[in-house]
Amino acid sequence: MIYVLVPIYVIVCVFLILVVLLQQGKGADVASALGASSSQTTFGARGATTVLEKVTTWSFVAFSLLAVSISLLQARPKSSVIKQLGSQPVKSAPAAPAAPAPANAVPVAPAPGGAVPVAPAPANAEPAPAAPAPAPN
Repeated sequence: MIYVLVPIYVIVCVFLILVVLLQQGKGADVASALGASSSQTTFGARGATTVLEKVTTWSFVAFSLLAVSISLLQARPKSSVIKQLGSQPVKSAPAAPAAPAPANAVPVAPAPGGAVPVAPAPANAEPAPAAPAPAPN
């Protein structure tokens, strides 16, 4: 949902900036600053609202609603698998069986933890005899 709202929010922001920049200033010329009566309508009767002013109002409303909804979506706590696993007992995986040592390997002193490492056979040792082939029937 957030991936849909953020691009719309950016588009509305750019549109709002452009619409505000396109509007004509109301009574902000030098004559109104000096108190001259020839300025546009300084605090006077106001004409009908233009389409540009209505578009500005609605784009500001969209901007505000999108900002609030995005912040609410970001503030919502996220669900986590770790939190769900925290309430369940942890099951330990069974230890993998050790690979059988080769027939010509020489055992060495046990390592810490109870595992018995196997050293390779010396180079001058004779290879173990091969098992006889099964007799044909």
